[in-house]
Amino acid sequence: MKNIIPAVKGTREFYPEDMVVRQWLYALIREVSESFGYQEYDGPFLETLELYAAKSGEELVKEQSFVFNDRGGNEVALRPELTLSLARMIAQRQNELVFPLRWWSFGPFWRYEKPQKGRTREFFQWNADLIGVDSPQADAEVIALCATFFKKAGLVPQEVQIFINDRQLMETELIKRGFPQEQHKNVFRMIDRRDKLSLAGWEAFVKDNGCTNEQFVQLRAVIEDKELWHSSPKITHIFQILDFYGVGDYVSYDPRIIRGLDYYTGIVFEAKDIGEKNRAILGGGHYANLVEDVGGNSLPGVGFAMGDVVFPLVLESYGKLPSLPTMPARILVTVFDDDSYKASVALCNRLRVVDINAVLYPEPDKLGKQFKYADRCGFKAALVIGPDELSRGEIVLKDLATREQISFPNEELEDRIKQWLAAEKSS
Repeated sequence: MKNIIPAVKGTREFYPEDMVVRQWLYALIREVSESFGYQEYDGPFLETLELYAAKSGEELVKEQSFVFNDRGGNEVALRPELTLSLARMIAQRQNELVFPLRWWSFGPFWRYEKPQKGRTREFFQWNADLIGVDSPQADAEVIALCATFFKKAGLVPQEVQIFINDRQLMETELIKRGFPQEQHKNVFRMIDRRDKLSLAGWEAFVKDNGCTNEQFVQLRAVIEDKELWHSSPKITHIFQILDFYGVGDYVSYDPRIIRGLDYYTGIVFEAKDIGEKNRAILGGGHYANLVEDVGGNSLPGVGFAMGDVVFPLVLESYGKLPSLPTMPARILVTVFDDDSYKASVALCNRLRVVDINAVLYPEPDKLGKQFKYADRCGFKAALVIGPDELSRGEIVLKDLATREQISFPNEELEDRIKQWLAAEKSS
């Protein structure tokens, strides 16, 4: 076998069986987003590096972005996330838009990370944001959108949880424990690293980044206090609202949730598979100044992002990834010989006119070979119209599951196929 030029490391190839999962996920995302009244949008795939450098955080810009110089010498990046593009788009038309606005998107993104199961360098991502409201109600709505999505996909609270925290609550607690305001940004990065390291590794990381032993003790006490939320009226209110939505059991408090992006200013949240793999599924939060930071007027927002790689793996691990047909047509029209080819084409045309997908076998061949092809491709039935059928004015339908055959008059084609498809679908 000749050497095949490999794909670029970390990229993805969508064969039909992969593509149907992606399209199913996109349809589910659209259904849930639109049920909350969110409008679809998208931004450019290329952005200036300057857009990310100011607000996303050093790790995203320096370590995870695909950055290059265009022919004019400008530094540009393949988009690693969408929130800053959204902020700029809103700033550009701020006086024309009606607030609050609810927007969602599903498109490709790129991050230069070490490829592994559940993580690739290119991925599709669902983004949803509510812009123009600074309240617990807005934060709760976006979290409820996430929970509703999980519920619609068949996941239960014992399988997935959305963990929330409040950066303002954490800042208040850090000040109480002797951490000066100017140190908080660095401390948040330390907290964000906790789940990625062992306790000993995290302790070393914290002390290597300028904390004393006493500060480490205090910081550990903060992130292990699961009851801290009781001192936050905002989180208490959010939990109450989520109960109103009927999704309160999908949400828990976790002081370790802080989110790595620098633009978050309030409520932050992450959804995780709470099975043994503890995989992160999505994350988001509240940002107060992002539109202003890219040149617009002050405008709050809350949103989240979910990549398309991990979520199907989570569904699969719980046996909840649907079995999806890769063949969009359920009927194969056979071609008996050259003389009946025109009649076979006519059958396909008649079915397509009434919105029934049909595939024409490309050339005359043995019927056994055509039936075998139909089986392997996932068709449910095959139609035969050879010399005998033409002479009688009939068509033969072969059920590929039961191997039964039925004949019916040519003029009854559309009605008979609709009836058969309805019966096959309900069986």
